[in-house]
Amino acid sequence: MKKFTMALGLLGFLAFAEPAQAAKTPELTYKVNLNDRADDLFKVSLQVKGLKAENNVFQFASTAPGTYQTMDIGRFVRNFKAFDKKGREIASKQLNTNQWELSEPSKVRKITYQIAETWDTKVDKNTVYAMCGTSLEKDHALINGQGVFGYLKGLQGNPMRLKLEYPNEWEVGTALKTDKNGYFLINNYDHAVDSPILAGTLTKASTNYAGTTIDIYTYSKTGKIKSQDLVTNMTTMLDAAHKFVVNFPVDRYTFLYHFEDETWGAWEHSYSSEYVMKEEDLTPQFAHQLTDIASHEFFHIITPLNIHSEIIERFNFETPTPSQHLWLYEGTTEWASDIMQLRAGMIDLPAYLKDMRQKLLVNDVMGNDYSLRELSLTSYTPKGKQIYGNIYQRGAATAALLDIRLLELSGGKRGLREVINDLSKEYGPTKSFPEKQFFEIFTAKTYPEIADFFNRYIKAAEPLPVAEYFGKLGIRYTPSRTSDKKTIDPGFGLGAPDGKIVFQKVNATQQQAGLKDGDELVAINGTPISLQNANQEVPKIFQLKAGDAYALIVRRNGKEEKLQLKMLENQEVQKHLFEVEENATPAQLSLRQSWIKNL
Repeated sequence: MKKFTMALGLLGFLAFAEPAQAAKTPELTYKVNLNDRADDLFKVSLQVKGLKAENNVFQFASTAPGTYQTMDIGRFVRNFKAFDKKGREIASKQLNTNQWELSEPSKVRKITYQIAETWDTKVDKNTVYAMCGTSLEKDHALINGQGVFGYLKGLQGNPMRLKLEYPNEWEVGTALKTDKNGYFLINNYDHAVDSPILAGTLTKASTNYAGTTIDIYTYSKTGKIKSQDLVTNMTTMLDAAHKFVVNFPVDRYTFLYHFEDETWGAWEHSYSSEYVMKEEDLTPQFAHQLTDIASHEFFHIITPLNIHSEIIERFNFETPTPSQHLWLYEGTTEWASDIMQLRAGMIDLPAYLKDMRQKLLVNDVMGNDYSLRELSLTSYTPKGKQIYGNIYQRGAATAALLDIRLLELSGGKRGLREVINDLSKEYGPTKSFPEKQFFEIFTAKTYPEIADFFNRYIKAAEPLPVAEYFGKLGIRYTPSRTSDKKTIDPGFGLGAPDGKIVFQKVNATQQQAGLKDGDELVAINGTPISLQNANQEVPKIFQLKAGDAYALIVRRNGKEEKLQLKMLENQEVQKHLFEVEENATPAQLSLRQSWIKNL
């Protein structure tokens, strides 16, 4: 996932194995009425047959793979009811936020409920990320499976069918396949969550790349952006990705684009990815941004589709169970999305190094004392949420260093790309790696020295050896340099734990003005601030000149306070500078040549 609110950034999950077939399995057929959209409620029914006593609890998702957040979808459910074959209601009761108990499951033939869309439904906490949520509007609908469907206890792994009812003029975009009667075929509940659906007044374009069918479905609020335009811009990225992974391990892939009022990010899945972006003219700059995001999401066809832990193969939707290898799923994927563009000529070396610098700058803000493994294991906690975005920044920088180290140890013959591709062949969609042994497995396939790398830079949080490793390529790295220029300085950082925008690392000057670490941002110069408009409103502060005043409203201990601050000025300190050595040694040039191309 890439998440862009407040500069933060999902891991697709796995539902690829065909479900084990018992002698007689319960029949599960969902129907969703998209014709009735007036009240922001999805009308859902589930036809069931063959339930047993142990299937007495209906579960809605508390979380979903790759979101690393608590969702508690049960909060959005209305009018949950169960009926027998004669249409008589069977007693049910809500056990907790996400579970309903059926009194006589063997008699149940139909379950109905309404479930509010997450985009327009206000909640007190744990706001569902837009790209992971649901929307129901006049001209379109967005369904992420965990936001609309639940499952019966004991039947998470059972097959389902889905029938959508929608206007004749609508197009439906999804990676799901249908039977001859128009029912979508779903292997199991994990597969349902793994298969987002975008329906409405969409444009569609398709192409076939190296034997893989690529479908693009686009909702554009005013029609500015068409799927065919996106296909044209996507070709170069697909070519770069194909060369990087050698062969796509999927026979089809679906891109779902939603362009409206806000940019939130993207969520990757096994055979598709879904994007929620602000609609604007498709300039070369915007097209490049979209391609860059798509390159990240598309690479998830390797990890976690083909390389994944046993923990996420059958996901625990009831209780979040993190994997310590989030660095692999997201950090390595972010590294791959950048390096494959460099190696394909989509970006040049200065652009790549500029992006690496930005990742290190974000790492400074997030903090250097929290290891990637610790961040992976605590991603659902308040602290983990606060710095979650660093899994993409520090994670990608660490993967870049791992790549250089592997190339050095192999004499320029085998880097991280080659190791990842080999692991992809060994494992695959239906074969997971053991959660606790993966570091040892990776080390055994490479070099003993890699165990030390893992211990120091992934399991622990030692300072990254950027200067040492990039120096091996003849690229000089300077951590910090003071210039003779002056620059504006707000005197604080911002984070977004639990869906709230809070101040971090407030300096002494702004503390004297009344601002404190942990204050929640409520308004800037009278404009209320939320996650939805923060990307547009917060940057306005940085348009001020040194000494300019601005007003804040912050919330502290449940009470709002008004503050008057001024934009500060400091001597400019340039951090994380990369310069290509003009007089690199033959050994450095040789390793750089291996690094800058696909082997």
